[in-house]
Amino acid sequence: MSEFLVLPLAERPQHVPVLAEWHHREWHRLYQDWTLAVATAELLDHARRRTLPTTLVLETSAGDLLGSVSVVVEDAPELADYGTPWLASLYVHPDARMCGHGARLVAAAVALARRERVERLHLFTPGQAAFYARLGWQARAQVQLGGQRVDLMEIVP
Repeated sequence: MSEFLVLPLAERPQHVPVLAEWHHREWHRLYQDWTLAVATAELLDHARRRTLPTTLVLETSAGDLLGSVSVVVEDAPELADYGTPWLASLYVHPDARMCGHGARLVAAAVALARRERVERLHLFTPGQAAFYARLGWQARAQVQLGGQRVDLMEIVP
């Protein structure tokens, strides 16, 4: 049976190129001028940090990358009035979905926010509000982002 590890990207900087590609492919439509180079630069910055803003990665015990989640100061400039910081870029590789990995990553991000003494953690999601609600997140609003309706949610870590 495989074991899974959630680690700071700072401990696995070799994953930056793959994560940047995954993130860019998944979310580039939501952000104007968010190129693969920008995604890579953001993750390279996170790979130097263990505090906010940062990224956590999920690996198998054999070192295979399965996914990631970030906690960032700003996720989208259009949402700055809703608060800070943000859970962002929750991504689980399609071959590893429906196994609880997303919940594992969210729990690790919330725990990181708690250690950082964050009073309220925010997120937006274009379609996964029910998933986050099952994990204790509360709905806050619905807004348009990148021409798409997204749900804004929050949790007290």
